[in-house]
Amino acid sequence: MDILSASLNDSTNVKEARKGTVRIVLADDHPIVRDGLKKLLLLEEDFEVVGEAGDGREVLEKVRELDPDVLLLDLRMPNLDGLSALQALQQTNKRTRVIVLTASEDKNEFVQAMKMGCSGIVLKQTAPDLIVKSIRKVHSGEIWLDSNTTAAVMRQFSTGLEGSGGQGGGKGGRERRPLSAREREIVALVAQGYKNKEMAEKMFISEQTVKNHLHNIFDKLGVSDRLELALYAIHKGLHPPCQHE
Repeated sequence: MDILSASLNDSTNVKEARKGTVRIVLADDHPIVRDGLKKLLLLEEDFEVVGEAGDGREVLEKVRELDPDVLLLDLRMPNLDGLSALQALQQTNKRTRVIVLTASEDKNEFVQAMKMGCSGIVLKQTAPDLIVKSIRKVHSGEIWLDSNTTAAVMRQFSTGLEGSGGQGGGKGGRERRPLSAREREIVALVAQGYKNKEMAEKMFISEQTVKNHLHNIFDKLGVSDRLELALYAIHKGLHPPCQHE
């Protein structure tokens, strides 16, 4: 009985110690890249690298096994590429926030990754301190794009909306009707990662009222989900993304 109590106490202590810790999985097919990233991230007291993956299939296994807070995902990997792994993760794990870490400059891939649910895109040539900052921001619920990537993503995103007949917030101000001040405030909060309940508390309104506003906003802008709405906010400057400073 004493041993069991001690074991339960130890388990509780471990959970308490991990509270506030950002648990990270690194996915890259180059061991030297993973090793460098691990050494960088472990300099942060509240970061814990809980696993590594060298190919896309291993990514899915590690995320399923470890349920990390953040996944740093390379797009170029054997067995299953990063985009395919990201797509599979959307079916099985929507809690883990994904940052695409890539050397690719294919803007179409960036747009695909954003539409598949990644929360940030970081180029491998990015300064180390910004990689750390991107993890913190994405973990807190924000979108991370540097200034160059933002412009490229928005160009491709807007073109995609126009090509599909959408009425979204692309070039030329394609709003059906202008947003009210309250609606613009809600758009900005969505881009910062706020959930409906959190927005209701912050704005001193009911959660149902937030839902009603969102319904009207989606209709006005012709967007279909919160990601498109967040990208619209970035494009219109309602909430600048976390960027290279």
